[in-house]
Amino acid sequence: MGLYESWCDATKNEDKRKHYWTYVEKDGGRDEIRDDLAKTIRSHYDRLERIAEDVERLGYKVAAKILSEAMPQTPKGRSGDLGEILATELVEEEIGLRVPVRRLRYKDGRNMAMRGDDFIGAGYDAAGEKLWLLKGEAKSNKVLGKATVTSARKVLDRDNGRCTPDSLLFVANRLLESNDPDDCPSSNDLRLFRLCKNGFCGSLAV
Repeated sequence: MGLYESWCDATKNEDKRKHYWTYVEKDGGRDEIRDDLAKTIRSHYDRLERIAEDVERLGYKVAAKILSEAMPQTPKGRSGDLGEILATELVEEEIGLRVPVRRLRYKDGRNMAMRGDDFIGAGYDAAGEKLWLLKGEAKSNKVLGKATVTSARKVLDRDNGRCTPDSLLFVANRLLESNDPDDCPSSNDLRLFRLCKNGFCGSLAV
């Protein structure tokens, strides 16, 4: 069972090409996913196998210190990172696209926000021929007001609603550096998309 399936009740409304999804925490849902969520958060800052190697080689306290150095310490920084993490997990669980690069692993500073699209999802059509891209903007506020949605929509509308070239190149380069053989086709397609700016792209505000 997925993170959101265990955690929240979902309401999904459609209006032509627009989809509006609302997630409300279930009674006891937070306790249900607490351990899995902690593991998921750690995985966005470093590969879980690398964390395990640090624990085995250096001990738990030193490994925990290394990992904590990558995590933001300010409330705003924590809120922003958590929003991006939850948005990424939602895309993979509910939409079925892959978000191949965990951007938080590449931050210049733990309390600094990264530039570019918050996340880019990628996948192929049923025939396995056309590459579909989804760019997203995550907002984390105590109260979700019109101003927050308008701000997210403004960001998503940049570059004619498509992924920004710099963000695509960043993802492509990280995939080209990867040792995962499943990353190679996507990275090549992303690099071509960066050069010709032609393809299919949707947008999602979370």
